[in-house]
Amino acid sequence: MRSLLLKISSANITADDPAIRQAAAIIRHGGLVAFPTETVYGLGGNALDREAVLRIFEAKQRPAWDPIIVHACSLAMAKTLVRAWPEAAQKLSACFMPGPLTLLLPKHDMIPDACTAGREKVGVRIPAHPVALALIEAAGVPIAAPSANRFGAASPTTAAHVQRDLDGRIDAILDAGPAEIGVESTVIDITAQPPIIYRPGGISREQIEFVIGPVRLAARETHGGVPPESLESPGLGIRHYAPRARLVLVDDERAMAKAIEQFVARGEHVGLMLPDGWLPVSRKVDPIMQPGAGSPADADLSVTEVRQCVAFSWGKFDQLPMLAARLYAGLRWLDEHQATVILCPVPPATGIGLAIVDRLRKAAAQPTPDPSKRSPQ
Repeated sequence: MRSLLLKISSANITADDPAIRQAAAIIRHGGLVAFPTETVYGLGGNALDREAVLRIFEAKQRPAWDPIIVHACSLAMAKTLVRAWPEAAQKLSACFMPGPLTLLLPKHDMIPDACTAGREKVGVRIPAHPVALALIEAAGVPIAAPSANRFGAASPTTAAHVQRDLDGRIDAILDAGPAEIGVESTVIDITAQPPIIYRPGGISREQIEFVIGPVRLAARETHGGVPPESLESPGLGIRHYAPRARLVLVDDERAMAKAIEQFVARGEHVGLMLPDGWLPVSRKVDPIMQPGAGSPADADLSVTEVRQCVAFSWGKFDQLPMLAARLYAGLRWLDEHQATVILCPVPPATGIGLAIVDRLRKAAAQPTPDPSKRSPQ
């Protein structure tokens, strides 16, 4: 059976909207609803219902060691989920909540251990999206929600992305158009000294340090591809956010041009995450452009011609928010056009660029052997 698709406008939305009430009822009865946030689409279930949380893991095929963030609709609700709300939490929440910031804090006993991968800290955030806030308010419970995709794949920024990954595996999808930011929330443990950013995201390191002073980035070692017992934060898996095609990172336009020739010579169908103004291709290799993007005048190719390239118009390379917003959409679009390898330049790791670089490096990592298929207990 297909998942119920509920189209909704985010303008003037309230908890009394019929689609919101229907989705909220599903949540209250233990079901799963994909919904938009300002970052990406999330897959939501009642965070206080262990069985609902386990269904999230099952629908996503998510391993038990990867924790899930809990979403609240107000600061008052967020504070009920944790045992402490330190001064740094108060300062950051005053500046960035609602918004793309997740605070790791000691969890209240009401949060199931499955939600936190058995750890004592839970990630809590208040999304800055009217549909998400209305859904949580109408449900009357906090909502546990990782990204609404199959585990390890590129995150969904539209309802159509969710349908491709999870249709029939979840109860409903709330469609309110594309997510604005395009990369996940920043996850920070403010109980550490100094605080640790485990996942760069929509709130930059620079913004956080302006409010609470120096923080550090987590550096996680891997051990021969052996799955961990549990992760401190979502998004720390060695390979994550990945398209089906192999992702290869390049430094600049010249390196992209060289890589194109090499992969085309091997018979690959090459996908390009192509910044505006870049045309690193020879006359022999003209790219098929994303619909609506400018194409070379002599390009008259079908997307089925595997010897050529297919290019996604990524945006201006110095406009990092645009690159973030279009990152996952571009990787998914190139997958849909049968790219076997995707070439992508790496932007500067400043501001939201740090989140983009983090996602690209994880997406380009080689898969680990024998990934864990354990189910949460």
